[in-house]
Parts: sequence; structure tokens; C-alpha cells
Amino acid sequence: MLVGICDFPSSYTFPPVGYGGIERWLWAVAEGARAAGADVHLLGPGWRTDLGADWTTRPIRLEDLQPGTRQTRDLRSTGYDLLVVGHEYPSLPGWRRVWADLDCDVATFQHSPVFRHAADAFDAKRSRLYCYSPEMAGLYAAHAPVLEHAVHLGLGEAEPPARPGRDLVWLGRIDEEKAPHLAVRAAQLLGQRIHIVGPVFDNDYVRRHQALFAADHVSWVGEVGGAAKTAAFSDASVYVYTCSRSYVEAGAAVFGESLRASTPVAALCWRDGTCAEAALCETTGAVARVDPEHDDEDAALALATAIERCLELDAPTVQDIGLNRFDPERHFRALATRPC
Repeated sequence: MLVGICDFPSSYTFPPVGYGGIERWLWAVAEGARAAGADVHLLGPGWRTDLGADWTTRPIRLEDLQPGTRQTRDLRSTGYDLLVVGHEYPSLPGWRRVWADLDCDVATFQHSPVFRHAADAFDAKRSRLYCYSPEMAGLYAAHAPVLEHAVHLGLGEAEPPARPGRDLVWLGRIDEEKAPHLAVRAAQLLGQRIHIVGPVFDNDYVRRHQALFAADHVSWVGEVGGAAKTAAFSDASVYVYTCSRSYVEAGAAVFGESLRASTPVAALCWRDGTCAEAALCETTGAVARVDPEHDDEDAALALATAIERCLELDAPTVQDIGLNRFDPERHFRALATRPC
């Protein structure tokens, strides 16, 4: 099988170091395809130039080509069986016109809960959409999405062998939607230290919760990538996931990253059918389901109970399950398989 993995205009490289959700997913698919024995071409100018001679890169984007031109004919003659692309592209007319000339399948993963697709973007066979959670699948039901766990990888992020961790960790962008103040309060209720890892996206939000964020049990790490990011997970006893009441998690890289690093996840959820519930089981974490009408203190108390349950879980078992559930090769095979 010959697979093209398409980049897109981005402020991050492909693959990125640290942050960058869809970019990391595309790299995981490329790695998974090679592990499955497929030939892989990295399409687009955004791919890193230091990946090594064994990677084939072609610095072209389909949306920059015209159907019927020599470049398009050359691309067609390459004989791609599958293109994997960011979720917006199967709905972009320019991209779709060239893809139609190539006569191959396309697969994408829905990484946004608000993007609206063209009505005919997916036929569920030749063009396929994949979603992480029942909640996301419900939002995109008109396109017959397939439920699948997304896998995300970065450079230099190989997981060390499982070991018991210390302290709690919260990782992500720091803003109202991600609501890390709830994790900080839950840690405070338990008398646990917590490390906050990630970039500040909303300084006003941080100021509103300054009393919590400045508490003695909180350590601010900042944004990290590569081995330091993996260590932030693997050195922790529990990864604490939070979000605001209205936020819909779409791609959820952090669940796989944490479990692969042997760290169980305590997750706060406001509704049924979320990514946290799709990613976790009783052996790998605990979900605190809280009525959105309840206040932040109730949410922190429920999350603290979930953290306590996670502290009893076995790190090697968590890692074994995580490496299997979020395996790049398994993920690629799912994306590459046409429904019967």
C-alpha cells in the first residue's frame, strides 16, 4: 500500500516538538503506516527536513494544483492508495478536485467540534471520517463517522519503562476552556502537589484564579516538548484532566500520551459519551461525572475522589494497556480499512 500523509499550513513543523495536535496525529499515522509495512510519502512543504533519508518527502499540496495538469498527472501516476489529511480538507473544493483525479481513498480524524463539512464530503467508504467519542460521533452523525482512538506522537518522546510516579500533573493549554484551576483545587483537597505543564493562553483567566494558582502545592513548569514532555507524564502518579462545562474534547491526545507513559488518568466530565470515557477503563483511570449545574467545589471534590482511585492503580498494567490501545500501527490499520 502506498500512503500519502498531507501537511497543511501551520505554525508548527511536521512532526512538532511538544504542542501541535493534528500535526502530531499525522506523524503518528505516518509511523503506524511504516510499522504496518506500507510505503509512505510525506506530502507538503511543512515536513521537517531532518527526518532522515529513509523518508520520502514531496513538497506539494493538492490544493495548490489544478486538475489535468502535468503535476497532477505525475501525482496520479504515483499510484496512491490512501491519503491521510487534516479534517478540513475533504470539504475544501480545490483540494477535492485534485483528489478526485488521483482515484484513491482519503481518511481524516475530526479534531474540531465546530467545523462544518460539505454534505458530500464523506461516503463512509472511499472517503472516511473518524471520531474519538460517542459525543463527537453524534455531532458528525450525518457523515457516518467511525469510532476510533486517535494516536499522537512527537519526536524524542519514547516512553520509558513503567515506574510509580510522584505528585500529580496537569498538562495542556492554560485557559478557561481547559479549566486547570479545578485540578489545582482537587490536589489541594488531597494535600497533593501538582505540576502545571503548558503554555498560558489566557492571562485574565490565570489572574481570576490567582489564589489557587499561587498556592504552595502548585508548581508551574511551562511548555515542554520531547523527552521533557514524556517525563512530565511518566514522573507523575496521576494525570488530572479537566475542562469547562461547555467544552467538547475532540482529539484528546493527552489520554494516550499519559497511559503510554504508565500514568493513570483522573478525568472530570460534565456529560456522558466524552473522550475521557472512550479512552479510559477501570484499570487505567477514573472518571468523575459531575452535573454541570453543580459548582466548582463539587467538581473538585468529585475529581479528588477520582484521583484517589487512580493512586491505587498499577503503573505497568496501565502502560501495557496504553501501548496497545494507543498503538500507531493498530491505528493506521483502522484508518486504512474500508468498511465492508
